[in-house]
This record gives sequence, structure tokens and C-alpha cells, in this order.
Amino acid sequence: MDVVKFIIASYCFALGACLGSFANVLIYRLPENKSVAVPRSMCRSCGRKIPFYENIPIVSYLFLRGKCRGCGVKISYQYILVELLVGMAAIFFAPKLLTIYALFMFLFNILVATAFIALFVIDIRHYILPDEINISLGVLFLIFALVHHSFAFWGLGGAIGFAFPSLITYLFYVIKGQDGLGGGDIKLFGILGLYLGPIMIIQNIFLSCLLGSILGVAFLSIGRIRRETPIPFGPFIIVVASMQIFFPETHAKLMNFLWNILDM
Repeated sequence: MDVVKFIIASYCFALGACLGSFANVLIYRLPENKSVAVPRSMCRSCGRKIPFYENIPIVSYLFLRGKCRGCGVKISYQYILVELLVGMAAIFFAPKLLTIYALFMFLFNILVATAFIALFVIDIRHYILPDEINISLGVLFLIFALVHHSFAFWGLGGAIGFAFPSLITYLFYVIKGQDGLGGGDIKLFGILGLYLGPIMIIQNIFLSCLLGSILGVAFLSIGRIRRETPIPFGPFIIVVASMQIFFPETHAKLMNFLWNILDM
């Protein structure tokens, strides 16, 4: 039985590493409005096209010692870290039973995790959440919602997720003359609402703002940022959504803890 589990985990890790490699393509190409299909992978420094045997997730990075074989420039640690992270996530989501539903949930979870990681890194680097990834997430969540929930659940969740942040952003612009949230953030809230439903998307909005405020104040107090420094909000949304989707029991305990504090 242990051998079977090891084989399943190995296959899942390999698939996750490949998805991590694709996530790196999204991270680097989408912000530059480049196709994710063509041209083939190449060194960003010297332009040397990378052959397939030098483009094997994790293995090639270790074999090349993190350097381009052509010009010798260092390859960003991000490549192997993202591949490892998605690979480990795939092991975590590995199906316990080889049923159609278990395989569906495995693919759903690992694709969502891959999209979240790509969005997280892109927003930190470029302050954008690309529509290509948001729309893909929306399709995944809609498929899940159609299978598991009623229209009232996912329809209302999506509406609240989109409308409430839009209203807050509009009021913030009227009062301050500045945009409170980017369009990508608002779209992500709406898309998450399809999966989370009306109650949990409200919780996500609340917790995302709370987390952003706490870290923002912390970074200001230690001098890491200034008041005028823009802070990407997408990572906070993604961290909270990841907890809600992948660790629902932890999320429930956190909400109970916060409610108990408010009741004091």
C-alpha cells in the first residue's frame, strides 16, 4: 500500500512541477503581453533557445546549477521555487481514492493553486492581475459551482463579490480622488464569489482588508514602505481564499476566534 501511495505521490509531484513550469511562463509573459505558446522558451539574457532536455522542471535547474548554459547568467530562483511549490501542492492534493470524482477534485485543486501562485507573483512584481488567469479561474469555479451549488448560491456570491468592492472603490474615488482597488482585484473578488458564495466572499473581503491593513501598518512602522508606496492587494485576497478553499477548518476556527473577540 505504501508503494502505491509513493507512486501516486510521485506522479502528482511530476504533474505539479510541470504546472509550476507553466506558471513561470505565465508570470513572465502575461505582464509583457506575450503569447504563452510561442516562441519556445529562451534565455531572457542572451536569447538562446532552450532545448527540451534543458527545460525539465526542477531537474534542469539543478543540472545547470541555476545558470544559462549559453551565457552563464544566473537563472532566477523563482523558477525552481514555483515548480517545487506547485509540485508539493500536488502531493498535498493527491487523491486518496482513484475515483472519477477524486481525480476531478485533484485537478480542480491543483489548477486553482497554480493560478493563485501565478497571480500572487505577478501582482507583487507588476501590480496587475491578468484577465487571462482571472477568466480561467472563473471557468473553473463556475464548473464547480454548477456541479455543487444552486444558482442562488454562486450567482449571489459572484454578484456580491463584484458589486461590493466596486461600490467601495467608487466611494473611495469620490472622496479621495484615487482608485481604492484595481480592476483585477474587483474581478477576482467576483470570480471567487462563484465558489465561496455570499457569506464566505464577504468574509474574504473583510479578512483581506484586515490582513492588508495589519501588514501595511507593520511595514510602515519598520520603514519598509512609505505612505505613498503602492501595495498590491491581490496577494491578500489570494492568501485568504487559499485558506478558505484548501483549509476550510482553519478558516472556520479563525472566524470563530474573531467573532469571540468582537463579542467581548
